[in-house]
Amino acid sequence: MKKAVVLKAPGTNNDCETRYALEKAGADPRIVHINRIASGEVNLDDFSIMVIPGGFSYGDELGAGKLFSLFLKYRFRESFERFIRKGKLVAGICNGFQVLLKTGVFNLPDSSQRLTLTRNDCGDFVCRWVELKVDTDKFWFRGLEDRIKLPVAHAEGKFTGEREALESLRENGQIALQYLDNPNGSSLDIAGIVSSQGNVLGLMPHPERYLFGYQYPGPRRERQVPWGIQIYRNMVENA
Repeated sequence: MKKAVVLKAPGTNNDCETRYALEKAGADPRIVHINRIASGEVNLDDFSIMVIPGGFSYGDELGAGKLFSLFLKYRFRESFERFIRKGKLVAGICNGFQVLLKTGVFNLPDSSQRLTLTRNDCGDFVCRWVELKVDTDKFWFRGLEDRIKLPVAHAEGKFTGEREALESLRENGQIALQYLDNPNGSSLDIAGIVSSQGNVLGLMPHPERYLFGYQYPGPRRERQVPWGIQIYRNMVENA
């Protein structure tokens, strides 16, 4: 059984839902506070999947995900980057996506931060279901339709960055999800991206909030295969 670690920090609040989704998808998940990684009590090498879930880590002080990202970059950078370079799977969801972007992990090997997530254009917290265009060639989204719906809940979900970095994402095929009804003003309608190696995924929508048909507010005919659980199944199968 694939072992998965759900990394949490003060303010993380989607860790239990994420653990449940991984368990339902067939993994052996464990919630671990980042201090236990930094202290050496828990070793990242023991896992094949890492998920950084949503929430408001450290109260979004200094910006969403910023302080959490500093832990990854400086307190256990070597083990974190080794995990990625070995081809193990890393997913950052909502606040977790904000964390990963601020580590610069999508720009390895230089680890510079040329992309970010910032305040929504509307200036408000957005909490609703959105329609997404999916790149089903990415293993994360196999078995899905090319149009799906998932819930979002964020105040800093606008994806933006340097023009060259954005163009690089498009040219390298790293754009994995795009909004069809952009709720936050994201550049290129980006809702999710993958690393150049393909084993790191960052996305603003919450797949762990759509594991059962009854969670979907739309027509009954669209509830037969919950799109969220399929993403987690793909994660486990490809780890």
